[in-house]
Amino acid sequence: MPADTTGPKADAKAGKTITVEQYRSPIRRPKVQQQTLIGLGLNKMNRRRTLKDTPAVRGMVHKIRHLVRVVDGE
Repeated sequence: MPADTTGPKADAKAGKTITVEQYRSPIRRPKVQQQTLIGLGLNKMNRRRTLKDTPAVRGMVHKIRHLVRVVDGE
C-alpha cells in the first residue's frame, strides 16, 4: 500500500520547519508562558530556534505569539 502523502503526518515527514525568534522578555509574564518559551528552546532575547512544523509546536507558538515571531517558515 502506498504511503499517505497528505495531512499533518506527511508534512512532518517532508521535513518542514519554522524558525522562531524571541523578541520580547518573559519577565512579569505568567509562569506557563515562561515554561512554554523554555519548551521551545528559547529563554533569552533575540534567540532563534528552527523547529519541526507540527501542530504541537504551532500551538505553543500561538500561545506566546506576543513574545515571539516566526522568522522563516519553509
